[in-house]
Amino acid sequence: MSASVPVTIHRVTDLDLWVGDYAWPFTERHRSKIDGYFAARQLEQPKLWNGRVLMGRRPRFDGARFSAECFETDFASFMCWREWDFPDASVFNGFGMGVIRSKDGAIVLGEMGAHTSNAGQVYFAGGTPDPSDVRNHQLDIAASVAREVEEETGLRRSDYRAADHWHCVESGPLVAMLRILDVYLPAEALKSRIEAHLARDALPEFTRMHLVRSEADFLPAMPRFVTAYLTMLLDGDD
Repeated sequence: MSASVPVTIHRVTDLDLWVGDYAWPFTERHRSKIDGYFAARQLEQPKLWNGRVLMGRRPRFDGARFSAECFETDFASFMCWREWDFPDASVFNGFGMGVIRSKDGAIVLGEMGAHTSNAGQVYFAGGTPDPSDVRNHQLDIAASVAREVEEETGLRRSDYRAADHWHCVESGPLVAMLRILDVYLPAEALKSRIEAHLARDALPEFTRMHLVRSEADFLPAMPRFVTAYLTMLLDGDD
């Protein structure tokens, strides 16, 4: 994504994400092209899986509330939309992430594995929501984040204190819903614990972990929404 795309960070306490039955025209309009592109990508990365994911449209910020309509699509369509420079501007990529913070204030991020669609990039723990995160036609981002954090780092809900609020980082076609998770362990011990979890996983999402204590720890592989949010945190605004 271009560095010129503005980033806006909203502090919210209410996420209202309802799931409708919207049929995304992009998928049918480009079905054969999508299938061909995804098949070629699977030859390069055989572990890519065309499961079902959720995307969003009609985002709205109203004070401390973020609302949007979510809809289900296949991962191949989502990936093509993302990699073809977001040709349909009426939809957005909305996802939740847990910002894992150690007792001494370091932020722990992971480097995505070679088998993933974002290989090499450095992110907070989280990911694209899927139908298992839907409860009574509502997308439960808190549950999605807890699930992804446990899968990717081994940390369970009892291991951290989740903030009461969220930060929605809006940048072009994405809205990252970020929640601070405070862990009562110092940075190096926390990093070692997560790395021990990765070593036990036959196919971990993260290949290695990174600690951020200052802007000097920023890496080129960190997307702009990540560094924008980290800058805000390091300035003491959480």
